[in-house]
Amino acid sequence: SIDKDATESIHLCDFPVVEEARIDTALEADMEKLLNVVVLGRAARNGSGRKNRQPLACMYVESADALGEEFIEIIKDELNVKDVAFKENLSEFISYEFKPQLKTVGPKYGKQLGEIRAALAKIDGAAAKAELDDCGALIMDLPSGQVKLETEDLLINIAQKEGYYSVKDKGYTVVLDIQLTDDLVREGFLREIISKVQTMRKDSGFEVMDHIEIYIAGNDKLIALLQADFQEVAAATLADKLNANATAPEFSKDWDINGEKVTLGVKKI
Repeated sequence: SIDKDATESIHLCDFPVVEEARIDTALEADMEKLLNVVVLGRAARNGSGRKNRQPLACMYVESADALGEEFIEIIKDELNVKDVAFKENLSEFISYEFKPQLKTVGPKYGKQLGEIRAALAKIDGAAAKAELDDCGALIMDLPSGQVKLETEDLLINIAQKEGYYSVKDKGYTVVLDIQLTDDLVREGFLREIISKVQTMRKDSGFEVMDHIEIYIAGNDKLIALLQADFQEVAAATLADKLNANATAPEFSKDWDINGEKVTLGVKKI
């Protein structure tokens, strides 16, 4: 009734013809790289025990080619990190643990297996990995004689360095800086408080545009933090007022926020 040239039904139309000229292979490659980096970054967060709401200083990505700034901003947002740095080599953050592959080392060096295991346990992991990559084998002089261990003779695991967490898969390696400064801890608490208040708004049946008062009690540390940075929480939760250690409203709940016990309440204005 509106467009006289319209077809009877979209379900009766042919699919449009693909315009090959519009395919952007470079964009597709960058997005594939971005997705792999984000997946590994999430794995690093899970492995290190750092919640996604806890901001972190930096994530390092082993790659000779950095992604464009628009892609880096996506990674920062997805993983809640302040910075993403691409480096050709991450050996300064990564070490490796070596163990003998018994299926191959046993038949070759059965009598020396104990010495090999002990020597690999003491080896400089980063230096050994570099030697293995360059030469294709590790050559070790043991009391009982020299042995040559090739890649198939070794079980290699990433050894986590204190303050960092590394993950490697599909040819990609990322290292997450998991060290927390006072500012990062403060931001982590604020994000958790915002999340809890938003949950309570929803559970209380408030409308999206309803303005509220926030009540907090039972934890001097979090009270002081919220008082100092209330505007940040207020902007995210439409809170116009903060009440500390006041009588809790009907909608209140006890929470454990990063190990700190606190009571939060919300009241519609």
